Amino acid sequence: MGRIKTQQIKSKGEDLFALHGNAYTKDFAQNKIMVEKHATVRSKKLRNVLAGYLTRKAKSSE
Repeated sequence: MGRIKTQQIKSKGEDLFALHGNAYTKDFAQNKIMVEKHATVRSKKLRNVLAGYLTRKAKSSE
């Protein structure tokens, strides 16, 4: 069973995916770099959770 993502992660992830959807791929490491580039993230943990959410979203959209 997976962890439930908070509303903050989901809303920020949806915004980033809508604006820069083609920049996010199935590669988690690349998505971490893209999150740093496109969003202001306060902590490394928040960046990683957001990158993981976007990776999963990119996998399901293909």
